[in-house]
Amino acid sequence: MEYVQERITTLHAFDDPTPAAPTDRSAVVVPMTDREHAGLAAEHVLTTLAEVDPARVVVPLRAPADRVPAFVEWLDTFDAPTELLWCNAPGVEAVLDDAGLDDGFGKGRDVWLALGVASETADYVAVHDADATTYSASHVPRLLAPLADGHAFSKGYYARVENGRLYGRLFRLFYAPLVRALADAHDVPVLDYLAAFRYALAGEFAMTADLARDLRAQRAWGLEVGTLGDAFEHAGFAGTAQVDLGRHEHDHRSVSGPTGLADMARQVGAALFRVVEAGGVSPDYGTLPERYRDAAGALVRQYAADASFNGLDYDPAAEREQVAAYADAVEEPGADDRLPAWSETAIAPETVAGASAEAIERVTGGGR
Repeated sequence: MEYVQERITTLHAFDDPTPAAPTDRSAVVVPMTDREHAGLAAEHVLTTLAEVDPARVVVPLRAPADRVPAFVEWLDTFDAPTELLWCNAPGVEAVLDDAGLDDGFGKGRDVWLALGVASETADYVAVHDADATTYSASHVPRLLAPLADGHAFSKGYYARVENGRLYGRLFRLFYAPLVRALADAHDVPVLDYLAAFRYALAGEFAMTADLARDLRAQRAWGLEVGTLGDAFEHAGFAGTAQVDLGRHEHDHRSVSGPTGLADMARQVGAALFRVVEAGGVSPDYGTLPERYRDAAGALVRQYAADASFNGLDYDPAAEREQVAAYADAVEEPGADDRLPAWSETAIAPETVAGASAEAIERVTGGGR
């Protein structure tokens, strides 16, 4: 039995609990793209959310217009209180354009739009992906329970072991050794905070509505790390918890390619460096890639021992090849293009929701 506490409150699932939680005062945000439509994992998630019965389920969707009617029809087959937010609808794009926020798009922007809409009527907001085949009705209550106890932010963590192999590669082989290399050279609170999360890149987190309105979202794959930066600023160690969500199985990405892990590493790395620079760190970008490789090499040896101990397949050479691919992402970040906090923007969430609803009505002919 493992009871270890980190610098942040760590809540363990000793006996598969479903804790008391304010689900009736909460909204759940489940970002989707066209590929989730009618998928088995997404259907399992939405069916399970009907059991959880939150006040709202906001589904921020990025999809072409001709796919939206089928998405609307599909969502209406579930008992969960779903609300579709079409994030790349022409009207929504126009609202963002008028506010000077039209550059760039991705998961981060979609979640940011949904956070604004969801936090208007809910006290708490939980966010999670729709690709977990192991999704449980206990996950949302576990994420929300620390908020009812006075924390402002909670993050899920879980084991990524499937088919006899270790996954979670971007976290294990990029984020964790990079934070370790930075912490070896800089003794600052923000790095202690970033290192305290057992799965910092998990897409499952929850926060108070006030924090949701103060979040400056990365536009794409740096969302999770950027969220930790704002959580550190607004919630700190005392206001943060992480909760055990058991063991997760979901989609895997290749290392190479335009949406592969190496491409994601660049966005995650840029988000991470913005967070640590804001926290008082001035990384030596000239020496950091080599120090990252050294830290990653040490972790590869540890992962190999852990895999052997558990009888898992493990290929250290392949892991080191991934480290080499990710090392290219260890570079000074470009211009900060984060979206502003909702509390600091002139855009009204109801304007975004209205523009989405009008566009959906137009492409569906008004039928829902």
